[in-house]
Amino acid sequence: MKGNEAVVGGAILGGATHFFGYPITPASEVAHAAALYFPRAGGTFLQAESEVNAINMIYGAAAAGVRTMTATSGPGVSLMTEGISYISSAELPCVIVDVQRAGPGLGNIWPEQGDYHLVTKGAGHGDFRSIVLAPASAQEMCDFTYRAFELADAHRIVVFILSDAYIGQMMEPVELPTAVKRPAPKPWALHADPASRQNLITSIYMSQKTQGEHCRRLAEKARRIEREFVEFEEFMTEDAEVVFVAFGIAARVCYSAVQNIRKAGHKAGLLRPKTLWPFPAERLAQLGESAKKMAVVELNSGQMAEDVERAVRCRVPVLRFNWMGGEVPSARGLIERVRGEGLFT
Repeated sequence: MKGNEAVVGGAILGGATHFFGYPITPASEVAHAAALYFPRAGGTFLQAESEVNAINMIYGAAAAGVRTMTATSGPGVSLMTEGISYISSAELPCVIVDVQRAGPGLGNIWPEQGDYHLVTKGAGHGDFRSIVLAPASAQEMCDFTYRAFELADAHRIVVFILSDAYIGQMMEPVELPTAVKRPAPKPWALHADPASRQNLITSIYMSQKTQGEHCRRLAEKARRIEREFVEFEEFMTEDAEVVFVAFGIAARVCYSAVQNIRKAGHKAGLLRPKTLWPFPAERLAQLGESAKKMAVVELNSGQMAEDVERAVRCRVPVLRFNWMGGEVPSARGLIERVRGEGLFT
């Protein structure tokens, strides 16, 4: 199945019951599959009038305690940012799938990774963070979404699945989970009964003191998540002199390139962040002690490279290899470029 379809399988089996969204290429198949399967599973699918409406529907559903989600692309996330900020301040758990396309502006429908800053640095006004998972296969589109709702509920936070047009559109074998997750009742939610009548879900605080306390609590929650949760995959990094860093489809390209570079006698490796926030800064700092160079490969102007540079703290050069506008290099094209820039002799 397509990665976009695998998302829906992971969501429903992960306990999601409500999908609100508005179709946009290259994410439209998520809405198509949700429209088919959510009602069959006893859930709710509703196509909203716009992305603005969709995110506010998610606010209401999350406040009622259900597992809810949407899927969109970069222009849709832009429209949702105000609602995401309200949801994050109210500490409502939800899942947002961003199948990235080229931008800025309307751009085009081809793959890019230009939403990295948008989702990892907040995705709305004010001071808050969202967990960001970066799948690199259709299987991970399913698995990460299956898990995302538990992360969202555990931390009362927004979880992004940050994909791209290639991962969303490619078809691969997918093994669906065998167990259906059934979330426990949420005592803080609004259940339209006397017991929850006193629950208050809001994002407005009318005094400097209470607003400051709220923001400090959100910041402490973010620090706690950073301490407790970060995931990444390493490939041939044990003796690597050059460590590639990439996520999504770029990591798939790097995986093949590293194997070919090894065959040519050069010590290359790959670190693939599975969580873009929290970011695997500590592990990158460790690799910076032994590697001679870092090579960050992205379908943007070098957004993740800034986080890699902060992680290694000038201990090792960080080289940037970037493609934009929907262009995706082949493994051979990547190798030719890194050789042309003197990464390997």
